[in-house]
Amino acid sequence: MNKRILLPTDYSKNALNAIRYALELYRDVQCDFYVLNVFQVSTYTLDNMMVPEPGEQFYDTAKRNSEEGMAKLMEMIKLGPDNPKHRFHTICTFNSLTEAVKSIIAKQDIDIIVMGTKGASSPKVKIFGTNTVALMEKIKDCPIIAVPEGYFYTVPKEIVFPTDYKSDYKRKELHYLIEIAKLHDSKINVVHIDKNKDGKLSHKEETNKQLLQDILDGTDYEIHFLPAVNIADGINIFIEGKDCDMITFLNRKHLFFGSILSNPLVKEIGYDPKIPILELNDN
Repeated sequence: MNKRILLPTDYSKNALNAIRYALELYRDVQCDFYVLNVFQVSTYTLDNMMVPEPGEQFYDTAKRNSEEGMAKLMEMIKLGPDNPKHRFHTICTFNSLTEAVKSIIAKQDIDIIVMGTKGASSPKVKIFGTNTVALMEKIKDCPIIAVPEGYFYTVPKEIVFPTDYKSDYKRKELHYLIEIAKLHDSKINVVHIDKNKDGKLSHKEETNKQLLQDILDGTDYEIHFLPAVNIADGINIFIEGKDCDMITFLNRKHLFFGSILSNPLVKEIGYDPKIPILELNDN
């Protein structure tokens, strides 16, 4: 069965860059790409009791602009090398981004979302941009790869997976990490930063570590231990030292975090990612 990948776009350079990243990441995989543009009507809001209808001037203009933008985007994509393994489907819809994505995931059985990030003035959303944050917080059915602005595709040979071993792991949670690693012969670098400074793990942490190793068995992985440092500094130094190409984290929405921005790992790594981030879910 073809892999089904959702590519949200606002027709920016940033979004095009993320699409190109997805095409390269899955170059050797049979894929159906669903390219989504969500349009809205300036005189209406989705909370408004008045919903624009097809045939109304503002709605038709917004729809036409969306469809014209999509046509231009597809022409740009076709300028790249032809890949017979890839098929494209375009969707232009009036909706909120989150609701549109939820609907497409359900209807098309989407496997993964790949989208670009945007710089933003607010430090709370600088991490990925408001749209990416919204999807990471509300989409629970599939993982998201966030591609930083201006990042050019590099084969993800070194993937970093920070962990505190505080919670156990499930094979299905790590499926997409393992899949990408096997697809590109990547090394998974499991990084544990010791906050206790003594290097010792509790019985529960040891059990979780062993479980993680069992799940990663069959992949090229390495366990790393970093002495107690600031987590953000430690991870970023590790990324630079190993020349890592992707960072992965597990966002357990129903356990600890009401918001991705309250996820301790995300907060401490910082709000300005330099490499693509694979956010996994505990669906």
